[in-house]
Amino acid sequence: MLDTDWIVLLSAGALAFSVMNYVLLDGTDLGVGVLMGLTHCAKDRRAMAVTILPIWDANETWLVLGGGGLLALFPSAYSILLPALYLPFILMFLALILRAVALEFRDYAPSDGIKRGVDGLLLCGSVLVGATQGIVLGTLVQGVPHETGQYNGDGIEWLNLFPLFCGAVLVVGYTWLGACWLYWRTVGELQRRSGFQAKALAIVTVALLIVLVVWTSTLDARYAQRLSDWRVWMPAMSLLVALLAGFALGFRSRWHALPLFAALGVFVLAFALMIVALFPLIVPPDLTLQAAASSSHSQVFMLVGFAVLIPVTLIYNTFGFSVFSGKVSPTLK
Repeated sequence: MLDTDWIVLLSAGALAFSVMNYVLLDGTDLGVGVLMGLTHCAKDRRAMAVTILPIWDANETWLVLGGGGLLALFPSAYSILLPALYLPFILMFLALILRAVALEFRDYAPSDGIKRGVDGLLLCGSVLVGATQGIVLGTLVQGVPHETGQYNGDGIEWLNLFPLFCGAVLVVGYTWLGACWLYWRTVGELQRRSGFQAKALAIVTVALLIVLVVWTSTLDARYAQRLSDWRVWMPAMSLLVALLAGFALGFRSRWHALPLFAALGVFVLAFALMIVALFPLIVPPDLTLQAAASSSHSQVFMLVGFAVLIPVTLIYNTFGFSVFSGKVSPTLK
């Protein structure tokens, strides 16, 4: 039988894996939603929608796993974060509903003008989802006031500049992923435009992420100590350079998925740096994974569930991608 420390670490790993997969997968189609709302050509918007219609809802399964996992595995953290972030969470869920309705019913719009309005709603929903998720992560990193396992803040910590900046960074990053996805899945002028957008957004996203890492290191002396350790920043910088090189070379190769995979790698790197800065905390400034964990029996029960659900969800995602793979041509309105 595993000891308690290993159970807690495995639980944290399962939770982090679920959240990371949600960010990578649903973040990509959120980015497509943003770009759809900014595209004037009806045929191009239709092609963009076709690339994500078969898979967007499966991507959101990871959000359910992450939220349910937090409640069951680390209930103390859940009880602190939820009241601190009621409004961002409510806005996020409403935006997810708006986005789902816009995607599923856009083809039933009686006219091109109404369909353009529906795509505008998709843009608003996608931006709001990305912004609120970034705000939630930013609030977590800056720290949530709590005492004896209870939230004791004023409910507006998420309105501070750092969480709002995190929200903006995540929206830009998601849009970058969306442009890379469209470069992979489309052809012709739409693909060329998506490639140009991906290159421009790469510069902006990486610059914003560097600012974000530096800003994070100023929030807490422990963050600064961990992120300034050469064993952290040197491999991180080397990996970032390699990923950006792969991203640039991807536009010169016949492997059109390469820029997307490189961009996803940058997101994984940023996520890993956030974990390095926070560990062993789950809710700064002082709630640790060990203190927030549920009983070992509850965690083992949930880990067995995760051991089944994670592979099944991965297989389902992979099967969906393989069935609906291939290029999409903007031929239909």
